[in-house]
Amino acid sequence: MDSRPYEGRLVAGPDDDIPIGRAAFLGLQHVLAMDVYIVPFIIASVLAFSVPDSAAFIQSGFLAAGIATLIQSQWIMRLPVVQGPSYVPIGAVLAIAFGADGGLAGLSTVIGALIPGAIIVALLGVTGVFHKIVARLVPPLVGGTIIVVVGIALMPVALRESVFAVHGTGTIHQNIALAAISALLLVGAIVIGISMGAKGNWLRLSSVIIALAGGCIAASFMGRFSFQPVVDAGWFTMPRIAFVNFDVSFSLPAILTMIVVYLVVLAETTGTWFAVGAVIDKPLSNEQLDRGATGEGLGCLASAVLCSTPVTGYSSNAGVIAVTGVASRLAFAAAGVFLVLFGLIGKLAAAIAVIPAPVIGGVFGVLCAVIAINGFRVVRMAALTERNMFVVGLPILMALFATLVPKEFVDTLPDLARYLLGSSIAFGAVWAIVLNLVLPEDKTETEKKA
Repeated sequence: MDSRPYEGRLVAGPDDDIPIGRAAFLGLQHVLAMDVYIVPFIIASVLAFSVPDSAAFIQSGFLAAGIATLIQSQWIMRLPVVQGPSYVPIGAVLAIAFGADGGLAGLSTVIGALIPGAIIVALLGVTGVFHKIVARLVPPLVGGTIIVVVGIALMPVALRESVFAVHGTGTIHQNIALAAISALLLVGAIVIGISMGAKGNWLRLSSVIIALAGGCIAASFMGRFSFQPVVDAGWFTMPRIAFVNFDVSFSLPAILTMIVVYLVVLAETTGTWFAVGAVIDKPLSNEQLDRGATGEGLGCLASAVLCSTPVTGYSSNAGVIAVTGVASRLAFAAAGVFLVLFGLIGKLAAAIAVIPAPVIGGVFGVLCAVIAINGFRVVRMAALTERNMFVVGLPILMALFATLVPKEFVDTLPDLARYLLGSSIAFGAVWAIVLNLVLPEDKTETEKKA
């Protein structure tokens, strides 16, 4: 995917050295801008994990993100990127887990589906096939459409599962109020930070923390927040490890579904790589793309072994580079180390696990809108001919179809179809790729290019 050239000025390039203290500070900023905990929190909430199990799952997400970041930024791709849990697999993960009786039993089937898929992703890079796939299947129009689908398809998840679902003694009125408070705090912090210029960067980078803290304070007045699980949690805990202290189950339909999901995740992370390449003003070579796929596969494999979900490059970190002007990989090494440390501190994971779901839902909803708009930014780089409007519009429709289709109908379908419909993002992305391949090019546009 192409990208508009970066118009700013870098203070430090990817291979430049910076002081350790500055690298640590910048690395922490990258971590704060990532919202690593949202994906595992949503999955744990929907699968009704206990607080200790939710904390362990979130902990695994942090640890996996840190290891994947170090693999990708320091050893394999050597690009200033930070890895974190992808939003794309949420629907498929939930569908597979519920199909295997939900809870931790369902998660064991999810992990069994993730491991083979991660190995296949790594092989695409090692064999040099990946860059050919990108050139053929993921031009800017398709890549942008997939990002739009991600944002729009996740909006109902944020609302239905985190805001409209009432648990315990809460009420729908309280849920909506908490979601609105956290969303307003998030937007307010970002807008005020932007209006302050460079002096407001700290406010923008801290906006998610401010929103979550404000939402938790409001929840405490409603009797919806308790810090006791954090007090009870240990300082340092070890995560679950597949085959060691966590059983794994294998299901062929689940594996096939996750292979499709992984291809969509690769399309998502490729867009991030090109965004970073534009910011550092270094176009990515075919060799670097293949190394990226190798690193992505190894990172996802490490994540699966740690009983977490697939990781992807976070586009928000490209924005942090643009704001700070620092692309040194030392800062990204620091981000990886911070993520690993966060993954080993049990009290931090527990602190995240006790955040009320409506508070997360309010923040998550705003992030979905931002993701969708970023996708439209990419889409507008291509001419919106009648043909291209179908390529963009129909996948959105199909993603919404997968979101809204009655469960009774889905339950009558074969497992593979059921799992794909369970992931509205994967379903929409597949339609984007297929439509771009099969719909004939506009003859007028073809003549202009000639």
